Amino acid sequence: MGSGSLFIFVIGFLAQAFFSARILCQWILSERAKQVVSPAIFWILSIAGSYLLCLYGWLRNDFAIILGQFISYYIYLWNLKEKGIWNKIPMLLKAFLILTPIAAGGFALNDLPNFINSFFHNEDVPLWLLIFGSAGQIVFTLRFIYQWYYSYRHSESLLPAGFWIISLAGSFIIIAYGVIRLDPVLILGQSVGFLAYSRNLIIGYRHSKTLKNEE
Repeated sequence: MGSGSLFIFVIGFLAQAFFSARILCQWILSERAKQVVSPAIFWILSIAGSYLLCLYGWLRNDFAIILGQFISYYIYLWNLKEKGIWNKIPMLLKAFLILTPIAAGGFALNDLPNFINSFFHNEDVPLWLLIFGSAGQIVFTLRFIYQWYYSYRHSESLLPAGFWIISLAGSFIIIAYGVIRLDPVLILGQSVGFLAYSRNLIIGYRHSKTLKNEE
């Protein structure tokens, strides 16, 4: 492995470290509260991890990775707003956070033929595998679309049971994609979350059962 490849994998593992940290923090806080919680730190770490994983996917010419991050990115920002964190961020940093994905998209569209050639005609990722990996990312990202819709209807940042069920389904596909791609970043990152997703479903079920018994 050359120094360039090593640097790329370091970025990927660092991104997954942020994502793993967010789920571990959320899990620990949920265990303490004996109910599923949506702490502000979860969304702060999500933004950090999203930045780095998108960069990793770009350097690996892996459209499947980038697609998932672009979809969920602004949902992370919305949740920061719901948590009251967004208003505390300096205006310059706000502009940077909002405009970065737009700038990246503009950069890709500016040289569209090269972008298509790099991501969709990648010899290391055949078309069927790209579709499979992208499907996993889409399913995995749907959890945040569902979370946003659910939270929006309840006027509060929440992590409902459906979020964890979709997480398990998407994570399974991404792990399979990572195994085929021999990508340790995806395999390790998704494996860590599997246990936490399952545990959150158990915590949520027990909390709902307790509430029903108290009625």
